[in-house]
Amino acid sequence: MQTLKFKTTIKCGGCIATVTPVLDTLKSVEKWEVDTADPDKILTVTAAPELSAGEVISALQTKGYQAESV
Repeated sequence: MQTLKFKTTIKCGGCIATVTPVLDTLKSVEKWEVDTADPDKILTVTAAPELSAGEVISALQTKGYQAESV
């Protein structure tokens, strides 16, 4: 397993509800969470090694959210 971290524009529970369907359908994702209390709104994704950071970023962009690897 690998852990990927992203600075995001996911700000609240409503935002989390919006991205849940796309993050839950990404192959190889074991779990994910967003720390909305952190000023950078850090998304942590635990996934198999074949999942790339680009796939996560692209999935979030389909829902209108920005992310960058940290």
